[in-house]
Amino acid sequence: MINIFRHELVPKHVVLDKKEVQEVLEKYHVKPHQFPYIKVSDPACQMVGAKPGDLIKIIRRSPTAGEAIAYRYAIED
Repeated sequence: MINIFRHELVPKHVVLDKKEVQEVLEKYHVKPHQFPYIKVSDPACQMVGAKPGDLIKIIRRSPTAGEAIAYRYAIED
């Protein structure tokens, strides 16, 4: 399998643990299903081992902000 994270345009993906998920949900006052979805069949999800119901933290490099963080809720196909 090819490591897609070696490419400069692919942002870092991290599966959050239960404590981190709770902190994010409290910070934004939302439920997990209110985040944008990402399918577990997505190559990045497969590489980090995401399962349906996981919350994925995506860290992108930004020329203006330095680092931009987004969250995605993993779903089945």
